[in-house]
Amino acid sequence: GMSVDANVLIFERIREELGKGKDQKSAINDGFSNALSSILDANITTGLTALILFVFGTGPIKGFATTLLIGIGTSLFTAIFITRLLIDWYVNKGGKLDFSTGLTKNLFRNINIEFLKKRKVAYIISGALLIASLGSLFTNGLDQGIDFVGGRTTQVRFAEPVSAVEVEEALATPEVFGSASVKTVGDENNLKISTKYKINETANEVDEEVREKLYNALQPYLNGQSFEEFKDLSKEGKEVGIMDQYKVSPSIADDIKQASFWAVLGSLVVVFLYILFRFKRWQFSLGAVAAVFHDVIIVLGVFSITYKFMPFSMEIDQAFIAAILTVIGYSLNDTVVVFDRIREFF
Repeated sequence: GMSVDANVLIFERIREELGKGKDQKSAINDGFSNALSSILDANITTGLTALILFVFGTGPIKGFATTLLIGIGTSLFTAIFITRLLIDWYVNKGGKLDFSTGLTKNLFRNINIEFLKKRKVAYIISGALLIASLGSLFTNGLDQGIDFVGGRTTQVRFAEPVSAVEVEEALATPEVFGSASVKTVGDENNLKISTKYKINETANEVDEEVREKLYNALQPYLNGQSFEEFKDLSKEGKEVGIMDQYKVSPSIADDIKQASFWAVLGSLVVVFLYILFRFKRWQFSLGAVAAVFHDVIIVLGVFSITYKFMPFSMEIDQAFIAAILTVIGYSLNDTVVVFDRIREFF
């Protein structure tokens, strides 16, 4: 996404220069030069966010940050150097690039939307969405997953390959656990099953109840294995049944939640300071961070409002945090590009 954005910015600026009547080589030179500051600012703000997440994040958040940092580095290299090399090579050979087709030549040209005149309508729409989102977050909350409330995880091996999706559907019914996460680990006959069923109850009877429910729901895949054989962890050379079982306590989940919160907050503070440094006015920084909060709160609100009746899981886990971080990245990217054009003209 970031790589495509960088190339789109470059091509749009080149097309803009061509529209001013410049020759092809001059338009390409000016287009790359004019787009460079937008590309660098947008990618540096996202890169700083990824760096903070890498330092303070945990688990999938750290993995997301690593992937994002690598992606930013490679996309900058390809957009600024490789794309330029290929375009210059083609033009120097005598080729002609229009940077548009017959269908897109006049697309989005001469559009004059007076956004500020319509700001009151935007205030009303945004205000309504924010009030609804915040109201739902405070009343309904979110469907928090094991990463944030704790839960029990069981590794089960089967004699034959099984579908993780089918098993999850069977376990997520109200009669069993209500919600469950099932992932294939290694071979297709090895599943990691996680559930937050009665996580606040620590008695041995509850652990036994979880194993019984698990056994009953998995009966079609166990080829007649008895419950005693299924749950026995002491048997040497065991090849089918429960292979491992452990619990993530709410206190550990709270630590993960707190680390995620501080990682996101820290990244926004760094972005605020960078934009202040680059654009010299605190209003730009405040506007960028406010836009991020606006986008994130509305996304959270949608999850809060709809998770009770959606036919699929809308559980909040660390993968969801990675998705929210993607929203933050694109929100910052778009905001910084707009700020850069404002700075260019004013």
